[in-house]
Amino acid sequence: MLNPPLSTLVANDAASISAWRLFLVFSKIAMTGFGGVMPFAYRALVEQYRWLTAEEFARYLALSQVLPGPTICNVALMIGKRYAGIPGALAAMAGLIIAPFLLVIALGVAYQRFGKLAVVQDALTGMTAVAAGLVLSTALKMAMSLFGKNAQSAEPDKSRLFNSRISLQVVLMALAFAGLALLKFRLIIVFVLLALPGSVAAYFLKDKNE
Repeated sequence: MLNPPLSTLVANDAASISAWRLFLVFSKIAMTGFGGVMPFAYRALVEQYRWLTAEEFARYLALSQVLPGPTICNVALMIGKRYAGIPGALAAMAGLIIAPFLLVIALGVAYQRFGKLAVVQDALTGMTAVAAGLVLSTALKMAMSLFGKNAQSAEPDKSRLFNSRISLQVVLMALAFAGLALLKFRLIIVFVLLALPGSVAAYFLKDKNE
């Protein structure tokens, strides 16, 4: 679902999210997203501005990964469309692209001239490690939010169903990790192999009274 209903968390603030504000926020995300934008997008959209819940962010991310194009661009388009329609989608995309485009041109020129210096190589090594840590941190936050939400909604007489859903989520995450990190499968293959059976299993394990 490309445009899910606004959550209670963000509904009161939705009217103030204009196309211009979307442009500014996504420009800020893009300009601070060294080593990968996604952790900074999570920090801004979920924790700082609270435009999305962690669960909504995970859903946008999952959907974006099966669509053509860069994942963060798909996320920006959907969030922009959700809050300010087509102008919002275009503004979010523009914010994500324009400033980094100009910055990358400038950095490319500088790297050609100074890239072989030892201090530059050391700095890139350090930034690579930091980027990996940020991605890992974002993944852990999303997983903790998912399990925390399910734990809070679980009722004592439904513990067996709750445990089955948790087990399913753990198995899906383990299989996705194994497919990508250990077996080196392409992301789209892992997603296709796990998404459909995972969705069907989640449907049958869902409490039909919810």
